[in-house]
Amino acid sequence: MELATSVLRSLGVIALSGLSLIGISVRADTAIERLDDAATVFSEVMQTPDQGIPQDLLEDAHCIVIVPGVKKAAFIIGGKYGKGFVLCRNGNNSGWGAPAAVRIEGGSIGWQAGGSETDVIMLVMNQRGMDRLLQSKFTLGGSAEVAAGPVGRTSSAQTDAKLTAKILEWSRSRGVFAGVSLGGATLRNDLDANQELYGKRLHNRDIVMQRVKAPEAATKLLSLLNKYSRHES
Repeated sequence: MELATSVLRSLGVIALSGLSLIGISVRADTAIERLDDAATVFSEVMQTPDQGIPQDLLEDAHCIVIVPGVKKAAFIIGGKYGKGFVLCRNGNNSGWGAPAAVRIEGGSIGWQAGGSETDVIMLVMNQRGMDRLLQSKFTLGGSAEVAAGPVGRTSSAQTDAKLTAKILEWSRSRGVFAGVSLGGATLRNDLDANQELYGKRLHNRDIVMQRVKAPEAATKLLSLLNKYSRHES
């Protein structure tokens, strides 16, 4: 009995230590660094021959979500965790607005064998999806219709997904970019990251709907989004 108790205590210490290390790893970077990572992920995906997000889908999208390096922690807690950003169109489809920070947690993310991190990209295809996305907490695969996004820059993307889904989803792990369904994953406002970028703990709806001025750190990502999707000046 004493031996079993000792073993359980030891496992508890190991688990807590592991969680602590995970917390350090996912909080080691800053919001500014994550913006740069998000730009890199999007650029690499769109530059890959015969890969990437179809042009017409990107041009029709109301918002985009980019979460670089979602981490898998199955050994300790069986979960996933990552931080990224949502950016939505300005009025009259005139370019992209300021980034609002999000956290993604849990869910059934499609990991490639041996992968420990996965980049996630989502396109929000209509106003209803955008309204759901801008809530303080939003569960994918719940009240919103979501689907795996088609891959291929030259694809016509005339699919049932384009016609019916509020949100299209992709992931990239170990160099493989593919449509994926993130069933059960939760997106939350990351108020701490918004505080870092804007000096206030702004909610994402406020950033998007009030057209808050984008921070300088978002220049690279905004330039890439405008490059790969037509917009009015």
